[in-house]
Amino acid sequence: MTVWHIKVLLLGLLNVAAALLLSPLCEGIMRKIRAAIHSRIGPPITQPYWDILKLLGKEDLRSTGGVVYAGLPALTLASVLLLAALVPMGTPAPLAFAGDMIVVIYVAAMSGVAIMLAGFASASPYASIGSSREMMMLLSVEPILAIALVVGAFKAKTLALGGIANWQVQNGPSISLAIAGVAFFLALQAVAGKLPFDISEADQEIMGGPMIEQSGPRLALFRWAMWVKQLVFAFLLVEVFFPWPHFGIYPIDLIATVVKVLVVLVLVTVIDVVNPRLRIDQAMGYFMRVGVSSLAALAFAVIGK
Repeated sequence: MTVWHIKVLLLGLLNVAAALLLSPLCEGIMRKIRAAIHSRIGPPITQPYWDILKLLGKEDLRSTGGVVYAGLPALTLASVLLLAALVPMGTPAPLAFAGDMIVVIYVAAMSGVAIMLAGFASASPYASIGSSREMMMLLSVEPILAIALVVGAFKAKTLALGGIANWQVQNGPSISLAIAGVAFFLALQAVAGKLPFDISEADQEIMGGPMIEQSGPRLALFRWAMWVKQLVFAFLLVEVFFPWPHFGIYPIDLIATVVKVLVVLVLVTVIDVVNPRLRIDQAMGYFMRVGVSSLAALAFAVIGK
């Protein structure tokens, strides 16, 4: 094994460890902000860690059998951890050589597909309804994310996320990428499964949707995967679309990136608190309008704006 291979392995493990360890902390901060807006004290920011540990220690109860159903929680978490290694998170993506923007889009969809399959495989009709809604959300949101990234690729003339970010740093803001970044952020709310787009879970309507039959370690892995996913997508947003300010000094740039990620997650939390859940038809109409804005960004990119 060469020095390069060792470096890639260590950087990949660093990204994976950061995603695993920081995502519950970010979720704890988001819960604390939500409680503050509701004029409550709320749980400590370390509560998600205790939630995970408690669930991992419980009995593994399953509503159905089969190897595929048994492996879906681990597959979901593994897919978002692979995504963390493909996305710049304060440093160049460790596995950037192994996958460009197209691979990132495919890997980003894997966790949603795994959750859908888990719901369909369980014996609960509520889980099937939730999985159907998850499918609708995935088909509505993924094109917006893909078009937003295509705008960056068109401007930078490369499919590499690092190349798009470097082009942004060197050339400064543009109308097309600004609009694409806003569209990406508006879709991020649904990716994180937050109000007003927690339609697939909808605890008051379908009692958790795809997650209704999950418990113990399986539920822990699914929840952990969702927290990692929202953190990684927040990094993807700020690294690709809003990489400024860029000082050229690694520790300062890393701190600036983390601060921007926290700002994004705070905005996601505020939107989650102040908005009621949308109906499915309302959500589809919303994403259609956001999709039109992302296509407008692509049009601006084509004409050089």
